Amino acid sequence: MTLVTDVRLRRVLDSRGNPTVEADVLTEEGGFGRAAAPSGASTGEYEAIELPASEAIAKAREDAVPRLVGEVHAGNQREVDAALHAADGTDDFSSIGANSAVAVSMAAAKAGASVTGMPLYQHLGGTFRGNSFPVPLGNIIGGGEHAADATDIQEFLSAPVGAPSVSEAIFANAAVHEKVHDILLERDEPCGKGDEGAWAPSIDDSEAFEVMDEATTAVADEVGFEIRFGLDVAAAEIYEDSEASDDASGSQTQSGDGTYQYSDRERSTDEQVEYIADLVREYDLTYVEDPLDEDDYDGFAALTERVGDRTLVCGDDLFVTNTSRLGDGIQRGAANSILIKPNQIGTLSDAFDAIELAVENAYGHVISHRSGETEDATIAHLAVATDAPFIKTGAVAGERTAKLNELIRIEDNAV
Repeated sequence: MTLVTDVRLRRVLDSRGNPTVEADVLTEEGGFGRAAAPSGASTGEYEAIELPASEAIAKAREDAVPRLVGEVHAGNQREVDAALHAADGTDDFSSIGANSAVAVSMAAAKAGASVTGMPLYQHLGGTFRGNSFPVPLGNIIGGGEHAADATDIQEFLSAPVGAPSVSEAIFANAAVHEKVHDILLERDEPCGKGDEGAWAPSIDDSEAFEVMDEATTAVADEVGFEIRFGLDVAAAEIYEDSEASDDASGSQTQSGDGTYQYSDRERSTDEQVEYIADLVREYDLTYVEDPLDEDDYDGFAALTERVGDRTLVCGDDLFVTNTSRLGDGIQRGAANSILIKPNQIGTLSDAFDAIELAVENAYGHVISHRSGETEDATIAHLAVATDAPFIKTGAVAGERTAKLNELIRIEDNAV
């Protein structure tokens, strides 16, 4: 019933107006799934390779589609994703493109679910319970690679950890977003938006902390539950390495001589660890993503030892949804959670492998969107399917609210 009978690929627009890959997967008995690949701006060095959309489509049509049509079953995700790996033949999807691979992988999952009549989150759930809801992390103030002439820290994230339901959490994040706008207007600060719909005012990090603290406190008082906030530092984007060396295992590690270049000063690795640890304590941060460079396992370990008992120290560029890099981090005590981006590794099966390794080692997993997004809402189902503690989706903008509204629907149908 789930034998793949057709795979169709096309170019569509992402939220930045760039072309990306959309895939349709059709099966026997009328199964159908459609999915589109997102794209990142702040990308890790070790991510799977995204090709230009037209090239990725041409390569997938030539090498992947013949291995899928009439050969695999959409209801068997491992079979689909193994065929994609075989068609590509590289470790990083540099042949057919991770953007074509992830679009087909997600579309096949939807096609398999459509045949069974199950919601996608139940189809994906597998060995996970798949019956709890993540706290949505809403991007409220943004800078870094997502907005010019704004904060050094890339994302200031609202985290309604006390919300009694995912729908109330989602509306709380929207309220924080609006409250920040009002506060910025009172301060006579211009309020443009970045890639993900976050406000991108020309203020420094210290003022952004003040604004976030004021906004989350005010909205928490209004809604009657706790709202904290967190950060995506995206430290690899501000790190300047003066020297690098190879450790005994052959993986690159920081020499410790590099510096983090902020607008008003530079910080050594030790100073960066101290700075982030102080922020966690001062603002009771619930989440800190990529606080150090993507090769700095030792720096991550030092920070995790300092504050890992009170906040999630999350590796994005450090781990890139890759089990090998996550395994290295686990051995070295680097971070205590991993960001999961399916397009970062190429298939849902690979993403699940990273989640399972994290869960087995008591690491949290956070499902995430990308800065260049589409209306595809697969990650909402993935977060519910795997009992993720958090999901990063943004707070506003149509491609972000597509995921948020899907979470509301899932919650409504589950009760």
